[in-house]
Amino acid sequence: MFTLPTLRRSLILTALLAGAAHAGTVSVAVAANFTAPMQKIAAEFAKDTGHKAELSFGATGKFYAQISNGAPFGILLSADDTTPAKIASEGKGVADSRFTYAVGKLVLWSKQDGYVDAQGAVLKTGKFQHVAIANPKLAPYGLAAEQTLTQLGLLEQIKPKFVQGENIGQTYQFAATGNAELGFVALSQVMEDGKIKSGSAWLVPSSMHEPIRQDAIVLNTAKDNAAAKALMDYLRGDKVRAIITSYGYAF
Repeated sequence: MFTLPTLRRSLILTALLAGAAHAGTVSVAVAANFTAPMQKIAAEFAKDTGHKAELSFGATGKFYAQISNGAPFGILLSADDTTPAKIASEGKGVADSRFTYAVGKLVLWSKQDGYVDAQGAVLKTGKFQHVAIANPKLAPYGLAAEQTLTQLGLLEQIKPKFVQGENIGQTYQFAATGNAELGFVALSQVMEDGKIKSGSAWLVPSSMHEPIRQDAIVLNTAKDNAAAKALMDYLRGDKVRAIITSYGYAF
């Protein structure tokens, strides 16, 4: 015979087990620039929903190639809007699931305090050996950096000084370790809680490059995955938007 406290504990345990039984997992391919916010979002997502997001970080172009070759990702959080559109048009993703989860911002950054001025005039001095940039064929932030230098009329002059990263994560490492005095990186990599964490930076005006609209899409492998649906809904919520904004993104 159950006493009241024992019965209460039993009911709570049953409810917890039922919740765990309904919790799911989704594999998420995440653009490298979104590493820090997505790690925080995934932790909150697990706490709030019980679902788990398994994260892989890398270049959007590489993820597209892997998805085309059958990689079992459930969601792509792209660094652009063209790749998810292409995936949808090719029938590899759920077209009506696609939406812009963030708009990225490009920044010229140095780990040295005072090295980069607020107008980016350091680029015109030529007094540096290397500039880190992501591969523009694979990474939208790399393409935006090239477009910026073209607007400034400096692309051909600076191109010989490029140190090219496979993705924006590797590009940041080149600048953070000092292998390049300057780096065109995502604002999210050097900002937290609305402030530049260290070093010096020039926030590139958005008018100098195409908008970096970052779209999410559910891939066909996860079209019936409850965790995938839950994460896509979660990404639209106010809590997540506050996290994303704190890393320098817009909407």
